[in-house]
Amino acid sequence: MFSFILADGNLPFAVALGLMLGIAVLEGVMTLLGAGISQAIDSLLPESLGDVDLDADLDIAPDMDSVDGSGADFGDAQIGSPTALSKLLGWLCVGKVPVLILLVTFLTVFGLAGLFVQSVVHGITGALLPGVVASIPAFIIAVPSVRLFGSGVARLTPKDETAAVTSKSFVGRIATITIGTARKGEPAEAKLQDTHGQTHYVMVEPEKAEDAFDAGTQVLIIQKEGARFIAILNTNPALVDE
Repeated sequence: MFSFILADGNLPFAVALGLMLGIAVLEGVMTLLGAGISQAIDSLLPESLGDVDLDADLDIAPDMDSVDGSGADFGDAQIGSPTALSKLLGWLCVGKVPVLILLVTFLTVFGLAGLFVQSVVHGITGALLPGVVASIPAFIIAVPSVRLFGSGVARLTPKDETAAVTSKSFVGRIATITIGTARKGEPAEAKLQDTHGQTHYVMVEPEKAEDAFDAGTQVLIIQKEGARFIAILNTNPALVDE
């Protein structure tokens, strides 16, 4: 069994399955340490990626603040067209489902599909296809599988399209540390609720080097820096994480 998996023709699929297992183990370990990588990866994505409208070609946004008696001012209207890459990522449900889940799904299906193709070929001819050749049908099977799985997960995830928010709006919100201890340069996971009552999980670290936030500590988000948020201890009892 292992000799078949580790055969030269199966190298791409063995590597894919190995990466899948490695990512799963790394995510588990990092989560226990309070620094899960899934949220960090998703925070690096453009805010609007999950809302890509594959049927929309134009996005005209007039400046309603400059409306006068003569009507709306369309001088600053923006016309945007999603790129082919953004459409592809949107089709794959990137932005709607955590990227790490989609990546693990792709690696798993690609690896298993490739091994299946090679086993069929080996059973018929007694030999294996070159890894590059066998990767073609495996890739063709894996990509739609990511789409199907991602769509299923997205449908199961409660989502209110009218309640879309950006992570920048989390500044000023109260968050509660959930896993690990947050220190300067060592963010920990925290949860917060947006203005619509939806729960979000973010990586938080204190503003000052001498501060440390243990699990259960309520903090005030004051700044966003890349994939992380800077926070201070919540000393106002009137402010709570509702």
